[in-house]
Amino acid sequence: QVQLVESGGGLVQPGGSLRISCAASGFTFSNYAMSWYRQAPGKGRELVASISSTGGNTNYADSMKGRFTISRDNAKNTVYLQMNSLKPEDTAVYYCNAKVMLGTISIGNSYWGQGTQVIVSS
Repeated sequence: QVQLVESGGGLVQPGGSLRISCAASGFTFSNYAMSWYRQAPGKGRELVASISSTGGNTNYADSMKGRFTISRDNAKNTVYLQMNSLKPEDTAVYYCNAKVMLGTISIGNSYWGQGTQVIVSS
């Protein structure tokens, strides 16, 4: 019954902003580090950002630093990705991932959402 449901994707103009969400259920959300990945057309999946289970630590890919912000609300079992100054190369399907971390070591199962499409175009 584990479920991660992304939402909020869509079409946005270059330079614009978008916030996507991932709603979790079926597991103890506050025990899991959360990440956003993306896959652009013809490209491999890449890590966008991650956040620790408590929200105290975040990590971003270099191309997203200063533009994207990952956050979470454990009371709502939801993780967010605020995307600003969007570029056409940000066009991708964005996926939510959950996993338990002990430092840099992952344990147990990793869960994935179905993805939400973000298109950055004029």
